[in-house]
Amino acid sequence: MHYLLMYDLASDYLERRAQYRAEHLALAWAAVERGELLLAGALADPVDGAVLLFQGESTAAAEAFAANDPYVRNGLVTNWKIRPWTTVVGEHAATPVR
Repeated sequence: MHYLLMYDLASDYLERRAQYRAEHLALAWAAVERGELLLAGALADPVDGAVLLFQGESTAAAEAFAANDPYVRNGLVTNWKIRPWTTVVGEHAATPVR
């Protein structure tokens, strides 16, 4: 199953992220290496949100990521939520439908 971790970002996110970015990226790459995180990045024009695509049997990996993310802990993320995403088309679809 796929899960989207969606972040709402603070208005000063771009100005403040530098001091937390290395820790945030290390956390993300570690999740990639464990096979939990597939893709992640900030939304552009405007940079007011971010989306992280997780895979697994539950929301546990996405929840743990948010709980440990320095962006969340330090207020760069003003709100976050996790949504199950029923993927049906594509090479990595969890429930392919033709």
